[in-house]
Amino acid sequence: MAKHTTSIKHVASPLARQTLLDGALTSPVAAKRPARLLPWLQVVKIGGRSIMDRGADAILPVVDELRKLLPEHRLLILTGAGIRARHIYSVGLDLGLPVGSLAPLAASEAGQNGHILASLLAPEGVSYIEHPTVANQLAIHLTAARAVVGSAFPPYHHHEFPTSRIPTHRADTGAFLLADALGAAGLTIVEDVDGLYDIDPKGPGGEKAQLVREASATDLAKLKGSLPFDHALLEVMANARQLEHVQVVNGLVPGRITAALRGEPVGTLIHTSVRPA
Repeated sequence: MAKHTTSIKHVASPLARQTLLDGALTSPVAAKRPARLLPWLQVVKIGGRSIMDRGADAILPVVDELRKLLPEHRLLILTGAGIRARHIYSVGLDLGLPVGSLAPLAASEAGQNGHILASLLAPEGVSYIEHPTVANQLAIHLTAARAVVGSAFPPYHHHEFPTSRIPTHRADTGAFLLADALGAAGLTIVEDVDGLYDIDPKGPGGEKAQLVREASATDLAKLKGSLPFDHALLEVMANARQLEHVQVVNGLVPGRITAALRGEPVGTLIHTSVRPA
């Protein structure tokens, strides 16, 4: 008979019986850059209102450009929500729904846009995958196909921060969180403007707006004007671990997405606090 023992065995560790919130214990590890899981991946976020809501005239040229990029890059294409999400917010607010209930409803519209995009790219083997698959099986899907499509909305859902009546963490924020966590090669946000302007080009005096070629997330966080992306994006960029920058480009201009993925400055480059490796 094997002899069993009930004695407790201890593993020597500086973290033994200590909290992982102790900065003195975690800083030697937390200060290091995490391993890049998918360093060859390019993440492309397609705007819902700016691209998908415009219909075939805007969607089909973007799909054609993405199709031509497949031999050159492996892509995670993420879609945002459009005007239907705003209708959801309006009805939900009238009903008194909390922000945690509005978030998954709006996210469902981003998923619908993703299904549309994936269907158009289906002849190339591209399919739509849900968040759990992105989290657990993305690598194998990208081994079978050059690209996959998913929702850009972060899956906070009922755990969305109750600091606003509508969700603050939307598609741009979700795309960045995912790209940074995966250690992707880059994140390109595709909108209907050339990038970030010093003043709103669609507002009063917009004809005098000047395109900002480069900016830091820290500086942009101090601005109170409108931005071509979610304000919450700047908050998460402040805590980036992998991505050094994000590029915002105009998807209505043919060739802009291609140029951005090749590293050409064709929009606005927004730098995070991450330093080059």
